[in-house]
Amino acid sequence: MVPQPRSTPSSPAKAAEQPQRFGIRARLLALLLPGIGALLALDSWNDYRALTESLVVAYDQSLLEPVQALANGIVVASDGSVRVQEPFSIQAMFDSTRLRYKYLHVGVQRIPKGGTLDVNSPETTLMGVPGLPRPAQRPPDGTPVFYDAVHEQHPVRVAALRQTVYDTVHPGVAYSVLIQAAEGTGPRTEAQAETLRQELLRDTRTVLVMALLVWLGVAWTLRPLERLRRSLRERPRDDLTPLDAGGVPREVAPLVDAVNHHIAGHRRMVAEQSQFLADASHQLRTPLSILSIQAGYAVRETDPARMRESLHAIVAQLARTRRLSEQLLALAHATTESEAAPAEPPVADLNAVARAVVLQYLPLARENDQDLGWVDARGDVGDGDDTDGTDEAGEGEDPLVLPVAADAAELHEVLSNLVHNAIKYTPRGGNITVTVRRETAHAIAEVCDSGPGIAPDRRESVFERFHRDTSASTGAAQGAGLGLTIARSYARRNGGDIELANADTPESPNGGGLRATLRLPLRAF
Repeated sequence: MVPQPRSTPSSPAKAAEQPQRFGIRARLLALLLPGIGALLALDSWNDYRALTESLVVAYDQSLLEPVQALANGIVVASDGSVRVQEPFSIQAMFDSTRLRYKYLHVGVQRIPKGGTLDVNSPETTLMGVPGLPRPAQRPPDGTPVFYDAVHEQHPVRVAALRQTVYDTVHPGVAYSVLIQAAEGTGPRTEAQAETLRQELLRDTRTVLVMALLVWLGVAWTLRPLERLRRSLRERPRDDLTPLDAGGVPREVAPLVDAVNHHIAGHRRMVAEQSQFLADASHQLRTPLSILSIQAGYAVRETDPARMRESLHAIVAQLARTRRLSEQLLALAHATTESEAAPAEPPVADLNAVARAVVLQYLPLARENDQDLGWVDARGDVGDGDDTDGTDEAGEGEDPLVLPVAADAAELHEVLSNLVHNAIKYTPRGGNITVTVRRETAHAIAEVCDSGPGIAPDRRESVFERFHRDTSASTGAAQGAGLGLTIARSYARRNGGDIELANADTPESPNGGGLRATLRLPLRAF
Protein backbone atom coordinates (compact mmCIF):
# COMPACT_ATOMS: atom_id res chain seq x y z
CA MET A 1 0.00 0.00 0.00
CA VAL A 2 1.21 3.46 -0.87
CA PRO A 3 1.14 5.65 2.22
CA GLN A 4 -1.15 8.63 1.90
CA PRO A 5 0.31 12.04 2.67
CA ARG A 6 -0.82 13.35 6.01
CA SER A 7 -1.97 16.94 6.25
CA THR A 8 -0.08 18.94 8.78
CA PRO A 9 -1.96 21.62 10.70
CA SER A 10 -0.80 25.15 10.15
CA SER A 11 1.27 26.55 12.95
CA PRO A 12 -0.05 29.41 15.11
CA ALA A 13 2.62 31.70 13.64
CA LYS A 14 1.38 31.06 10.09
CA ALA A 15 -2.21 31.52 11.21
CA ALA A 16 -1.29 34.80 12.84
CA GLU A 17 0.32 36.03 9.60
CA GLN A 18 -2.94 35.65 7.68
CA PRO A 19 -4.87 38.96 7.75
CA GLN A 20 -8.40 38.91 9.00
CA ARG A 21 -11.10 38.91 6.40
CA PHE A 22 -12.79 42.12 7.57
CA GLY A 23 -11.00 45.28 8.70
CA ILE A 24 -12.04 47.88 11.24
CA ARG A 25 -13.82 49.99 8.62
CA ALA A 26 -15.87 47.06 7.38
CA ARG A 27 -16.75 46.01 10.91
CA LEU A 28 -17.82 49.51 11.94
CA LEU A 29 -19.88 49.91 8.79
CA ALA A 30 -21.44 46.49 9.26
CA LEU A 31 -22.30 47.43 12.85
CA LEU A 32 -23.51 51.01 12.31
CA LEU A 33 -25.18 51.05 8.90
CA PRO A 34 -27.90 48.44 9.60
CA GLY A 35 -28.93 50.26 12.77
CA ILE A 36 -28.79 53.69 11.16
CA GLY A 37 -30.66 52.38 8.13
CA ALA A 38 -33.37 50.87 10.33
CA LEU A 39 -33.77 54.10 12.32
CA LEU A 40 -33.88 56.20 9.15
CA ALA A 41 -36.39 53.83 7.56
CA LEU A 42 -38.66 54.04 10.61
CA ASP A 43 -38.31 57.82 10.75
CA SER A 44 -38.92 58.15 7.02
CA TRP A 45 -41.98 55.93 7.22
CA ASN A 46 -43.44 58.06 9.99
CA ASP A 47 -42.66 61.25 8.05
CA TYR A 48 -44.14 59.75 4.90
CA ARG A 49 -47.34 58.82 6.67
CA ALA A 50 -47.61 62.27 8.25
CA LEU A 51 -46.98 64.03 4.94
CA THR A 52 -49.40 61.75 3.14
CA GLU A 53 -52.09 62.49 5.67
CA SER A 54 -51.37 66.22 5.29
CA LEU A 55 -51.64 65.92 1.51
CA VAL A 56 -54.90 64.04 1.77
CA VAL A 57 -56.32 66.64 4.13
CA ALA A 58 -55.18 69.50 1.86
CA TYR A 59 -56.61 67.91 -1.29
CA ASP A 60 -59.84 66.98 0.47
CA GLN A 61 -60.19 70.52 1.78
CA SER A 62 -59.78 71.96 -1.73
CA LEU A 63 -62.35 69.42 -2.97
CA LEU A 64 -64.78 70.36 -0.21
CA GLU A 65 -64.81 74.10 -1.04
CA PRO A 66 -67.06 73.86 -4.14
CA VAL A 67 -69.31 71.42 -2.32
CA GLN A 68 -69.85 73.89 0.53
CA ALA A 69 -70.31 76.75 -1.91
CA LEU A 70 -73.01 74.79 -3.72
CA ALA A 71 -74.62 73.83 -0.44
CA ASN A 72 -74.86 77.48 0.55
CA GLY A 73 -76.57 78.29 -2.78
CA ILE A 74 -79.36 75.68 -2.56
CA VAL A 75 -82.74 77.39 -2.30
CA VAL A 76 -86.44 76.47 -2.85
CA ALA A 77 -88.18 78.78 -5.31
CA SER A 78 -91.71 80.13 -4.89
CA ASP A 79 -93.00 77.56 -7.32
CA GLY A 80 -91.63 74.76 -5.07
CA SER A 81 -88.65 73.88 -7.24
CA VAL A 82 -85.11 73.46 -5.86
CA ARG A 83 -82.51 75.66 -7.52
CA VAL A 84 -78.78 76.39 -7.27
CA GLN A 85 -77.75 80.02 -7.05
CA GLU A 86 -74.80 81.14 -9.17
CA PRO A 87 -73.84 77.67 -10.43
CA PHE A 88 -71.70 78.97 -13.26
CA SER A 89 -69.36 80.93 -11.02
CA ILE A 90 -68.90 77.90 -8.80
CA GLN A 91 -68.28 75.70 -11.86
CA ALA A 92 -65.72 78.17 -13.15
CA MET A 93 -63.93 78.20 -9.80
CA PHE A 94 -63.88 74.42 -9.79
CA ASP A 95 -62.57 74.21 -13.35
CA SER A 96 -59.77 76.72 -12.69
CA THR A 97 -57.58 74.12 -10.97
CA ARG A 98 -56.81 72.48 -14.35
CA LEU A 99 -57.18 68.98 -13.03
CA ARG A 100 -58.25 66.15 -15.26
CA TYR A 101 -61.28 64.08 -14.52
CA LYS A 102 -63.18 66.67 -12.46
CA TYR A 103 -66.86 66.28 -11.86
CA LEU A 104 -69.64 68.14 -10.04
CA HIS A 105 -73.09 66.81 -9.31
CA VAL A 106 -76.11 68.17 -7.46
CA GLY A 107 -79.05 65.83 -7.18
CA VAL A 108 -82.34 66.27 -5.37
CA GLN A 109 -84.94 63.79 -4.08
CA ARG A 110 -88.42 64.72 -2.76
CA ILE A 111 -89.22 63.60 0.74
CA PRO A 112 -92.87 62.59 1.10
CA LYS A 113 -95.03 64.42 3.67
CA GLY A 114 -94.64 62.88 7.07
CA GLY A 115 -92.45 60.17 5.59
CA THR A 116 -88.83 59.27 5.20
CA LEU A 117 -86.57 59.42 2.19
CA ASP A 118 -86.52 56.35 0.01
CA VAL A 119 -83.02 55.88 -1.31
CA ASN A 120 -84.46 54.24 -4.45
CA SER A 121 -86.70 57.16 -5.21
CA PRO A 122 -85.94 59.02 -8.50
CA GLU A 123 -83.31 61.74 -8.31
CA THR A 124 -83.34 64.95 -10.32
CA THR A 125 -79.95 66.28 -11.39
CA LEU A 126 -79.83 70.01 -10.84
CA MET A 127 -76.22 70.49 -11.95
CA GLY A 128 -73.26 68.57 -13.28
CA VAL A 129 -72.96 65.02 -14.52
CA PRO A 130 -75.25 62.30 -13.27
CA GLY A 131 -74.03 58.90 -12.22
CA LEU A 132 -71.29 59.77 -9.78
CA PRO A 133 -70.80 56.94 -7.30
CA ARG A 134 -72.73 57.54 -4.14
CA PRO A 135 -71.33 57.01 -0.64
CA ALA A 136 -71.70 53.49 0.73
CA GLN A 137 -73.89 54.73 3.58
CA ARG A 138 -76.22 57.72 3.78
CA PRO A 139 -74.19 60.43 5.57
CA PRO A 140 -75.82 62.59 8.24
CA ASP A 141 -77.16 65.93 7.06
CA GLY A 142 -74.55 68.67 6.97
CA THR A 143 -71.60 66.28 7.54
CA PRO A 144 -69.22 65.96 4.58
CA VAL A 145 -67.78 62.56 3.74
CA PHE A 146 -64.82 61.58 1.56
CA TYR A 147 -64.34 58.30 -0.26
CA ASP A 148 -62.49 56.74 -3.18
CA ALA A 149 -64.40 55.42 -6.15
CA VAL A 150 -64.11 54.73 -9.89
CA HIS A 151 -65.97 56.81 -12.46
CA GLU A 152 -65.74 56.19 -16.18
CA GLN A 153 -62.87 53.75 -15.52
CA HIS A 154 -60.81 56.37 -13.68
CA PRO A 155 -60.03 56.37 -9.98
CA VAL A 156 -61.49 59.46 -8.34
CA ARG A 157 -61.72 61.01 -4.93
CA VAL A 158 -65.25 62.13 -4.02
CA ALA A 159 -66.45 64.69 -1.48
CA ALA A 160 -70.17 64.38 -0.69
CA LEU A 161 -72.54 66.47 1.41
CA ARG A 162 -76.20 65.77 1.97
CA GLN A 163 -78.60 68.35 3.37
CA THR A 164 -82.38 68.73 3.70
CA VAL A 165 -84.14 71.88 2.49
CA TYR A 166 -87.77 72.77 3.26
CA ASP A 167 -90.37 74.49 1.11
CA THR A 168 -91.57 77.56 3.03
CA VAL A 169 -94.45 78.15 0.63
CA HIS A 170 -95.84 74.63 0.88
CA PRO A 171 -95.55 73.49 4.45
CA GLY A 172 -94.58 69.85 4.98
CA VAL A 173 -92.68 69.60 1.69
CA ALA A 174 -88.94 68.83 1.99
CA TYR A 175 -86.17 67.84 -0.33
CA SER A 176 -82.93 65.84 0.20
CA VAL A 177 -80.08 67.38 -1.79
CA LEU A 178 -76.86 65.41 -2.44
CA ILE A 179 -73.90 67.55 -3.52
CA GLN A 180 -70.79 65.80 -4.88
CA ALA A 181 -67.41 66.93 -6.19
CA ALA A 182 -64.95 64.42 -7.65
CA GLU A 183 -61.46 64.65 -9.11
CA GLY A 184 -58.91 62.17 -10.37
CA THR A 185 -56.39 60.76 -7.88
CA GLY A 186 -53.40 61.21 -10.22
CA PRO A 187 -52.08 64.41 -8.61
CA ARG A 188 -52.44 62.91 -5.14
CA THR A 189 -50.57 59.79 -6.15
CA GLU A 190 -47.81 61.82 -7.80
CA ALA A 191 -47.45 64.03 -4.73
CA GLN A 192 -47.23 60.99 -2.47
CA ALA A 193 -44.68 59.33 -4.75
CA GLU A 194 -42.62 62.53 -4.80
CA THR A 195 -42.74 62.67 -1.01
CA LEU A 196 -41.53 59.07 -0.77
CA ARG A 197 -38.80 59.72 -3.34
CA GLN A 198 -37.53 62.72 -1.40
CA GLU A 199 -37.49 60.70 1.84
CA LEU A 200 -35.49 57.92 0.18
CA LEU A 201 -33.04 60.39 -1.32
CA ARG A 202 -32.55 62.07 2.04
CA ASP A 203 -31.98 58.75 3.80
CA THR A 204 -29.55 57.61 1.11
CA ARG A 205 -27.57 60.81 1.44
CA THR A 206 -27.49 60.41 5.21
CA VAL A 207 -26.25 56.82 4.99
CA LEU A 208 -23.58 57.72 2.42
CA VAL A 209 -22.37 60.65 4.50
CA MET A 210 -22.27 58.44 7.61
CA ALA A 211 -20.29 55.76 5.76
CA LEU A 212 -17.88 58.40 4.45
CA LEU A 213 -17.41 59.86 7.94
CA VAL A 214 -16.75 56.39 9.40
CA TRP A 215 -14.27 55.63 6.62
CA LEU A 216 -12.42 58.92 7.03
CA GLY A 217 -12.58 58.72 10.84
CA VAL A 218 -11.02 55.27 10.91
CA ALA A 219 -8.34 56.34 8.43
CA TRP A 220 -7.56 59.44 10.53
CA THR A 221 -7.51 57.39 13.74
CA LEU A 222 -5.24 54.70 12.29
CA ARG A 223 -2.79 57.17 10.78
CA PRO A 224 -0.43 56.93 13.80
CA LEU A 225 -0.45 53.14 13.45
CA GLU A 226 0.42 53.48 9.80
CA ARG A 227 3.30 55.71 10.86
CA LEU A 228 4.44 53.04 13.32
CA ARG A 229 4.22 50.40 10.59
CA ARG A 230 6.38 52.45 8.25
CA SER A 231 8.93 53.14 10.96
CA LEU A 232 9.14 49.43 11.77
CA ARG A 233 9.62 48.51 8.12
CA GLU A 234 12.30 51.15 7.63
CA ARG A 235 14.34 50.45 10.76
CA PRO A 236 17.27 47.98 10.62
CA ARG A 237 16.72 44.42 11.77
CA ASP A 238 18.98 44.85 14.78
CA ASP A 239 17.25 48.06 15.93
CA LEU A 240 15.40 47.15 19.15
CA THR A 241 14.55 50.64 20.36
CA PRO A 242 10.99 51.05 21.79
CA LEU A 243 8.21 52.26 19.54
CA ASP A 244 7.22 55.91 19.77
CA ALA A 245 3.68 55.96 21.23
CA GLY A 246 3.22 59.69 20.57
CA GLY A 247 -0.08 60.48 18.88
CA VAL A 248 -1.35 56.91 19.20
CA PRO A 249 -5.05 56.67 20.17
CA ARG A 250 -5.66 55.96 23.82
CA GLU A 251 -7.33 52.62 23.04
CA VAL A 252 -4.26 51.44 21.09
CA ALA A 253 -1.70 52.67 23.62
CA PRO A 254 -1.82 49.40 25.67
CA LEU A 255 -0.98 47.46 22.51
CA VAL A 256 2.03 49.69 21.83
CA ASP A 257 3.11 49.31 25.47
CA ALA A 258 2.85 45.53 25.14
CA VAL A 259 4.95 45.61 21.95
CA ASN A 260 7.54 47.79 23.71
CA HIS A 261 7.57 45.36 26.62
CA HIS A 262 8.15 42.49 24.20
CA ILE A 263 10.92 44.46 22.46
CA ALA A 264 12.57 45.18 25.81
CA GLY A 265 12.45 41.49 26.72
CA HIS A 266 13.85 40.53 23.33
CA ARG A 267 16.60 43.12 23.75
CA ARG A 268 17.52 41.67 27.14
CA MET A 269 17.50 38.17 25.69
CA VAL A 270 19.78 39.21 22.81
CA ALA A 271 22.12 40.93 25.26
CA GLU A 272 22.20 37.85 27.48
CA GLN A 273 22.86 35.59 24.51
CA SER A 274 25.66 37.84 23.31
CA GLN A 275 27.16 37.89 26.78
CA PHE A 276 26.76 34.13 27.04
CA LEU A 277 28.55 33.57 23.73
CA ALA A 278 31.34 35.93 24.75
CA ASP A 279 31.77 34.22 28.12
CA ALA A 280 31.57 30.73 26.60
CA SER A 281 34.18 31.52 23.97
CA HIS A 282 36.42 33.00 26.65
CA GLN A 283 36.04 29.96 28.88
CA LEU A 284 36.69 27.50 26.04
CA ARG A 285 39.69 29.39 24.73
CA THR A 286 41.77 28.71 27.87
CA PRO A 287 41.43 24.88 27.94
CA LEU A 288 41.94 24.71 24.18
CA SER A 289 45.13 26.72 24.51
CA ILE A 290 46.30 24.39 27.30
CA LEU A 291 45.51 21.36 25.13
CA SER A 292 47.47 22.83 22.24
CA ILE A 293 50.49 23.47 24.46
CA GLN A 294 50.30 19.99 26.00
CA ALA A 295 49.93 18.35 22.58
CA GLY A 296 52.95 20.28 21.24
CA TYR A 297 54.98 19.28 24.28
CA ALA A 298 54.01 15.62 23.77
CA VAL A 299 55.02 15.75 20.10
CA ARG A 300 58.45 17.14 20.95
CA GLU A 301 59.04 14.71 23.85
CA THR A 302 61.28 11.70 23.09
CA ASP A 303 61.11 10.05 26.51
CA PRO A 304 58.21 7.54 26.51
CA ALA A 305 57.54 8.10 30.24
CA ARG A 306 57.31 11.86 29.83
CA MET A 307 55.24 11.42 26.68
CA ARG A 308 52.82 9.18 28.61
CA GLU A 309 52.65 11.78 31.37
CA SER A 310 51.78 14.47 28.79
CA LEU A 311 49.10 12.26 27.29
CA HIS A 312 47.54 11.69 30.74
CA ALA A 313 47.47 15.47 31.22
CA ILE A 314 45.80 15.87 27.83
CA VAL A 315 43.16 13.27 28.76
CA ALA A 316 42.47 15.04 32.06
CA GLN A 317 42.21 18.39 30.32
CA LEU A 318 39.85 16.88 27.72
CA ALA A 319 37.64 15.58 30.54
CA ARG A 320 37.49 19.04 32.09
CA THR A 321 36.75 20.60 28.70
CA ARG A 322 34.02 18.06 28.07
CA ARG A 323 32.50 18.86 31.47
CA LEU A 324 32.62 22.55 30.61
CA SER A 325 30.93 21.97 27.25
CA GLU A 326 28.18 19.89 28.86
CA GLN A 327 27.60 22.61 31.44
CA LEU A 328 27.42 25.27 28.75
CA LEU A 329 24.81 23.24 26.86
CA ALA A 330 22.85 22.65 30.07
CA LEU A 331 22.97 26.36 30.90
CA ALA A 332 21.77 27.30 27.42
CA HIS A 333 18.88 24.86 27.77
CA ALA A 334 18.01 26.03 31.29
CA THR A 335 17.85 29.70 30.29
CA THR A 336 15.76 29.11 27.15
CA GLU A 337 11.97 29.18 27.37
CA SER A 338 10.22 26.20 25.85
CA GLU A 339 8.39 27.08 22.62
CA ALA A 340 5.17 25.27 23.49
CA ALA A 341 3.91 24.30 26.91
CA PRO A 342 2.74 20.69 27.23
CA ALA A 343 -0.97 19.99 27.42
CA GLU A 344 -0.50 18.69 30.98
CA PRO A 345 2.39 19.79 33.23
CA PRO A 346 4.84 16.98 34.01
CA VAL A 347 4.83 15.39 37.47
CA ALA A 348 7.97 14.14 39.17
CA ASP A 349 8.68 12.51 42.52
CA LEU A 350 11.34 14.61 44.23
CA ASN A 351 12.10 11.79 46.67
CA ALA A 352 12.80 9.32 43.85
CA VAL A 353 14.90 11.80 41.87
CA ALA A 354 17.04 12.68 44.91
CA ARG A 355 17.56 9.01 45.71
CA ALA A 356 18.71 8.36 42.12
CA VAL A 357 21.23 11.23 42.33
CA VAL A 358 22.66 9.89 45.61
CA LEU A 359 23.13 6.44 44.07
CA GLN A 360 24.76 8.00 41.01
CA TYR A 361 27.38 9.96 42.99
CA LEU A 362 28.02 7.35 45.67
CA PRO A 363 31.09 5.87 43.87
CA LEU A 364 32.63 9.34 43.43
CA ALA A 365 32.12 10.12 47.13
CA ARG A 366 33.75 6.82 48.16
CA GLU A 367 36.65 7.53 45.81
CA ASN A 368 37.19 10.81 47.71
CA ASP A 369 36.79 9.03 51.06
CA GLN A 370 33.59 10.94 51.83
CA ASP A 371 30.47 9.76 53.68
CA LEU A 372 27.47 10.40 51.38
CA GLY A 373 24.31 9.89 53.44
CA TRP A 374 20.63 9.84 52.53
CA VAL A 375 17.48 10.75 54.52
CA ASP A 376 14.31 9.54 52.82
CA ALA A 377 11.14 11.64 52.93
CA ARG A 378 9.42 8.74 54.70
CA GLY A 379 11.94 8.81 57.55
CA ASP A 380 14.39 6.15 56.32
CA VAL A 381 18.05 6.94 56.95
CA GLY A 382 20.92 5.35 55.04
CA ASP A 383 24.36 5.88 53.57
CA GLY A 384 23.40 5.08 50.00
CA ASP A 385 24.35 1.40 50.17
CA ASP A 386 20.82 0.12 50.65
CA THR A 387 19.50 0.21 47.11
CA ASP A 388 16.67 -2.32 47.60
CA GLY A 389 17.63 -3.98 44.37
CA THR A 390 17.03 -0.85 42.29
CA ASP A 391 19.25 1.77 40.73
CA GLU A 392 16.65 3.85 38.93
CA ALA A 393 14.53 6.68 40.29
CA GLY A 394 11.09 5.56 41.24
CA GLU A 395 11.55 1.78 40.77
CA GLY A 396 10.80 -0.33 43.86
CA GLU A 397 9.41 2.67 45.76
CA ASP A 398 5.89 3.82 46.47
CA PRO A 399 4.94 6.17 43.63
CA LEU A 400 4.72 9.92 44.16
CA VAL A 401 6.10 10.22 47.68
CA LEU A 402 6.67 13.93 47.11
CA PRO A 403 4.92 14.85 43.83
CA VAL A 404 5.95 18.15 42.26
CA ALA A 405 4.92 19.78 38.98
CA ALA A 406 8.36 19.66 37.41
CA ASP A 407 10.42 17.83 34.82
CA ALA A 408 12.23 14.86 36.37
CA ALA A 409 15.29 15.20 34.10
CA GLU A 410 15.72 18.88 35.01
CA LEU A 411 15.31 18.13 38.74
CA HIS A 412 17.97 15.45 38.34
CA GLU A 413 20.29 18.06 36.82
CA VAL A 414 19.62 20.46 39.71
CA LEU A 415 20.42 17.92 42.43
CA SER A 416 23.36 16.54 40.45
CA ASN A 417 25.02 19.96 40.41
CA LEU A 418 24.36 20.48 44.13
CA VAL A 419 25.77 17.07 45.08
CA HIS A 420 28.70 17.43 42.68
CA ASN A 421 29.60 20.81 44.19
CA ALA A 422 29.37 19.34 47.70
CA ILE A 423 31.70 16.47 46.77
CA LYS A 424 34.11 18.84 45.02
CA TYR A 425 34.47 21.28 47.93
CA THR A 426 34.21 18.85 50.86
CA PRO A 427 37.66 17.65 52.06
CA ARG A 428 38.53 13.96 52.27
CA GLY A 429 36.91 12.26 55.22
CA GLY A 430 34.06 14.81 55.23
CA ASN A 431 30.32 14.18 55.40
CA ILE A 432 27.60 14.93 52.83
CA THR A 433 23.91 14.36 53.59
CA VAL A 434 20.99 14.59 51.17
CA THR A 435 17.65 15.06 52.94
CA VAL A 436 14.18 15.09 51.38
CA ARG A 437 11.16 16.15 53.42
CA ARG A 438 7.71 17.71 53.22
CA GLU A 439 7.17 21.22 54.56
CA THR A 440 3.56 22.51 54.51
CA ALA A 441 2.83 23.04 50.80
CA HIS A 442 6.43 22.57 49.63
CA ALA A 443 8.77 19.72 48.88
CA ILE A 444 12.30 20.25 50.24
CA ALA A 445 15.58 18.67 49.14
CA GLU A 446 18.70 19.67 51.15
CA VAL A 447 22.34 18.94 50.41
CA CYS A 448 24.48 19.55 53.52
CA ASP A 449 28.26 19.19 53.52
CA SER A 450 31.08 19.68 56.02
CA GLY A 451 33.16 21.76 53.64
CA PRO A 452 34.48 25.28 54.17
CA GLY A 453 31.12 26.91 53.36
CA ILE A 454 30.50 30.25 51.67
CA ALA A 455 30.50 33.64 53.35
CA PRO A 456 26.97 35.15 53.58
CA ASP A 457 27.92 38.20 51.51
CA ARG A 458 29.09 35.95 48.65
CA ARG A 459 26.18 33.48 48.52
CA GLU A 460 24.20 35.34 45.85
CA SER A 461 27.21 36.01 43.66
CA VAL A 462 28.03 32.30 43.35
CA PHE A 463 24.88 31.89 41.22
CA GLU A 464 26.33 34.16 38.54
CA ARG A 465 27.79 32.66 35.38
CA PHE A 466 31.47 31.66 35.48
CA HIS A 467 31.77 32.81 39.08
CA ARG A 468 34.48 31.09 41.11
CA ASP A 469 34.64 31.71 44.84
CA THR A 470 38.34 32.30 45.58
CA SER A 471 37.83 33.42 49.17
CA ALA A 472 39.99 32.06 51.90
CA SER A 473 37.22 29.81 53.15
CA THR A 474 36.94 27.90 49.90
CA GLY A 475 40.49 27.85 48.74
CA ALA A 476 41.49 27.85 45.12
CA ALA A 477 38.87 28.15 42.48
CA GLN A 478 37.70 24.92 40.92
CA GLY A 479 35.54 24.18 37.89
CA ALA A 480 34.00 26.66 35.46
CA GLY A 481 31.60 28.31 37.90
CA LEU A 482 28.44 27.11 36.13
CA GLY A 483 27.05 24.42 38.45
CA LEU A 484 25.01 26.63 40.76
CA THR A 485 23.92 28.84 37.86
CA ILE A 486 22.51 25.81 36.04
CA ALA A 487 20.90 24.49 39.22
CA ARG A 488 19.08 27.74 40.03
CA SER A 489 17.99 28.23 36.39
CA TYR A 490 16.39 24.79 36.26
CA ALA A 491 14.86 25.23 39.73
CA ARG A 492 13.19 28.52 38.81
CA ARG A 493 12.11 27.15 35.48
CA ASN A 494 10.13 24.52 37.39
CA GLY A 495 8.60 26.97 39.87
CA GLY A 496 11.14 26.57 42.70
CA ASP A 497 14.34 28.15 43.95
CA ILE A 498 17.63 27.38 45.72
CA GLU A 499 18.81 28.96 48.96
CA LEU A 500 22.23 28.74 50.58
CA ALA A 501 22.89 28.78 54.34
CA ASN A 502 25.25 27.38 56.94
CA ALA A 503 24.89 23.68 57.43
CA ASP A 504 24.66 23.88 61.26
CA THR A 505 22.81 27.10 62.13
CA PRO A 506 22.10 30.25 60.10
CA GLU A 507 23.70 32.38 62.80
CA SER A 508 27.22 31.00 62.34
CA PRO A 509 28.65 33.05 59.45
CA ASN A 510 31.57 30.92 58.18
CA GLY A 511 31.51 27.65 60.03
CA GLY A 512 29.79 24.32 59.77
CA GLY A 513 29.80 23.75 56.04
CA LEU A 514 27.08 24.68 53.56
CA ARG A 515 23.39 23.79 53.23
CA ALA A 516 21.89 24.08 49.72
CA THR A 517 18.09 23.91 49.89
CA LEU A 518 15.90 23.19 46.86
CA ARG A 519 12.29 24.28 47.51
CA LEU A 520 9.47 23.29 45.13
CA PRO A 521 5.67 23.61 45.44
CA LEU A 522 3.88 20.32 46.01
CA ARG A 523 1.58 19.11 43.26
CA ALA A 524 -2.05 19.00 44.41
CA PHE A 525 -4.23 16.14 43.18
